[in-house]
Amino acid sequence: MKVVIFAGGIGTRISEESYLKPKPMIEIGEKPILWHLMKIFETQGFNEFIICVGYKSFMIKEYFLNYYVYNSDVTINLLTNSFEVHRSNTEKFRVTLVDTGVNTGTAGRLKRARHYIGNEEFLLTYGDGLADVNLRELIDYHQQHGKIATVTAVQPAGRFGLLGIETDYRVSIFKEKLLGDGGWINGGFFVLKPEVFDYLPENADNLMWEDYPLEKLTRDNQLMAFKHSGFWKCMDALRDKEILEHLWRSGQAQWKLWE
Repeated sequence: MKVVIFAGGIGTRISEESYLKPKPMIEIGEKPILWHLMKIFETQGFNEFIICVGYKSFMIKEYFLNYYVYNSDVTINLLTNSFEVHRSNTEKFRVTLVDTGVNTGTAGRLKRARHYIGNEEFLLTYGDGLADVNLRELIDYHQQHGKIATVTAVQPAGRFGLLGIETDYRVSIFKEKLLGDGGWINGGFFVLKPEVFDYLPENADNLMWEDYPLEKLTRDNQLMAFKHSGFWKCMDALRDKEILEHLWRSGQAQWKLWE
């Protein structure tokens, strides 16, 4: 199953760093948060990624183009302009980088990546949120209920989008970024059937995935919630980066599912 990651936004709320680099390239423990996110998936058996880039996309492209060399021991012969790789410690990532535009909405980014996704179920998440979600349990749940979309619901402090979840886990309300009181919110880590593209208009560039598409799926009773009570943290602002950095350096990074 392919993994689609939104990584094209400007990241205005963390402008202290995002003016220099794309938000997913901001580092936690000397590795971009995008790398941490991809490791969560790879560790659980998912290593084919479609990354929707936009703002400063060249930095993400350069990172992956040079990734093999960055993570290897090399001898460089300056006289012949050649190099030899001695030892490599790279991940088994297969990465497709899709330039989806600088100002495109998240729905438009997903629409532009459709060609690379194909006619199959896929995973979708945001490039700035880390969690210890059990992806196999998430996918099993999605396939059992048979609806078009599953969203991972989490319970942090109430400052994100509100989900109303019925007793059968059907989502009855989807409202983005309301003031909350610790209720269940959109934590990303979606599982989607290809029919989800029927909910994206022909020109979706100015449309947010979190608005019309998810709200329409909700009205059609096609959005289900997978409740995740474990670790989840979104790097929304500099304060969040500092918290994630502290967790990583103190050995308390619960999203670190790998050795």
